[in-house]
Amino acid sequence: MVDQLLEGLTLLPIRRALIACVLCGLGCSLLSVFIVLMRMPLIGVSMSHAAFAGAVFGLLLDVNPVLSGFLLCLAVAGALGPLSDRVSMSPENVLGIFFSFLMGAAFLGMGILTRSKTGALNLMWGSLFSLSRADIVILVLVTSIPILFVLLFFKEIRSVLFHRRLAALSGVPERPIYYAILFLTGAVVSVNLSTVGGLLIFALLMLPGATALQMAYDLRIFFLVAVTAGVAACISGLLISYIFDLPSGASIVITATGIFALAYVFSPKRRRVSSKNFKKGNLNYDAQDS
Repeated sequence: MVDQLLEGLTLLPIRRALIACVLCGLGCSLLSVFIVLMRMPLIGVSMSHAAFAGAVFGLLLDVNPVLSGFLLCLAVAGALGPLSDRVSMSPENVLGIFFSFLMGAAFLGMGILTRSKTGALNLMWGSLFSLSRADIVILVLVTSIPILFVLLFFKEIRSVLFHRRLAALSGVPERPIYYAILFLTGAVVSVNLSTVGGLLIFALLMLPGATALQMAYDLRIFFLVAVTAGVAACISGLLISYIFDLPSGASIVITATGIFALAYVFSPKRRRVSSKNFKKGNLNYDAQDS
């Protein structure tokens, strides 16, 4: 098995896939912290379906599918922010409506697509071993944006994640921060259509943040745990898919789920809550006995 892995690393497609896994894990994990702490998982769902729908219609119109998915993601992000602030519905309901529409649009495009659906299926499930040099360059450029965003605006981000309204009252530009998160989610999702796929990438926008939620209290540690979990899931899933000849996107998602399960089982937060409940039960029992 080790010889097989070492032999694979000599192949250019494998090296590109590993680089793409690291970049995908970095970008998606950073955004998963926002999605989990803001309790808006439908952001990830809506953006992943927007990217997939845009890519499918790009195939229909003979336009670069990554570019068309990117443009539709930016359009959806630009519409989501103002709508969720101005309409009387909650942001979750607005996101749910967008999700339903975009899911229908994506599968409508799949039904209309008369020629080979191989390209659309690759965008749906991902195709890590067919990435080009241009794909890697785009991934590097786009992934660097959320990293810089977190480094430059960490204090403002911490305030917004704690409470958007209190952040606004304190003078923090919470609305631009929120809009920036939407745009960054759209950008990262669209460029990762070729890695994990439009339907599976939602898992990477949720599971690393959910894993960090089990393990960390401090926001800096939260980001570090999420990124570690996301990158580890991507690389491990890729290696598993290569060794056992399995779909790479699905292997990455299942690996990420396994990492979350381990974090949940060994979570210090969970043990702390269980300990408190146990002590409370003992106190109640002693009181009844007395």
